[in-house]
Amino acid sequence: MKDYHINIFYSLEDKGYIADIPDLQFCSAFGATPEEALAQLRTAKEAWLATARAAGKPIPRARYRPAIYQAAP
Repeated sequence: MKDYHINIFYSLEDKGYIADIPDLQFCSAFGATPEEALAQLRTAKEAWLATARAAGKPIPRARYRPAIYQAAP
């Protein structure tokens, strides 16, 4: 399985970095630096996947691609 796309961006409102995985609904994390947000997201991703497996829920395939990588019409 391909790994999931990760977004990392700075939030002025939160005064820190947010990292998320669009393919895993509500899977996100916060950090004071991009590296910290990514480390926290890796933990959140493992927890998200373990919880889904334990509940017998399907694991989404990695499908999200940012607009920059999508083919133009």
